Amino acid sequence: MAQDRVEAVERALTILDVFDAPQERFTLADLASATGFYKSTLLRLLGSLERYDYVQRGSDGRYQLGHSPVRLARRHPPGRQLAAWIQPALDALAEHSGETAALLEVAAGRAECLLVAMPGVALRHELRPGEHWLLGDPRSPALDFAGGIMVCQALDTVLESRALWLSLSGPAGRLQPPEAAARLNAAVGDLTRSPASRQVAAPEAR
Repeated sequence: MAQDRVEAVERALTILDVFDAPQERFTLADLASATGFYKSTLLRLLGSLERYDYVQRGSDGRYQLGHSPVRLARRHPPGRQLAAWIQPALDALAEHSGETAALLEVAAGRAECLLVAMPGVALRHELRPGEHWLLGDPRSPALDFAGGIMVCQALDTVLESRALWLSLSGPAGRLQPPEAAARLNAAVGDLTRSPASRQVAAPEAR
């Protein structure tokens, strides 16, 4: 109904709809062309969207999606199915390796920790869901941190629509990359063969 409409909200949502496209980063002129809004109007709306991390503005002035849409998307039932499928594997990895195990997602040049399991030892890598960092290497989301190492293995054989990785991280003197890689490869294989993988993949593919 017309009386239920809030024009500023609808304009902000119109801007967000532009990002549902193969192109990931947009200039102000691109957004003006796509929405039909004046640049002055766009700047005000983008300022609010940026404050709440729905969009991010790069050093070159181009805009891309922020982390809030991803965070909210994880509240959708497929996100809970993904957690129910992956978390037991992370718990097992942390218990058997003695290191921090995590599920990472890569998007827009950043890696974000979605799920984590930490070992019951004092000296460990303290990683929390929601932590994110810029990619240092486009081939891997591994975090470079002082005194430690992270080893990653892609989970792209299951959910092609999302760039998901498993990781093990811990003190550099204790975590051995070949052993960590072998454990991660085995975990990815187990997850891929699990019936739960098909239950998670089906909703994600919609």
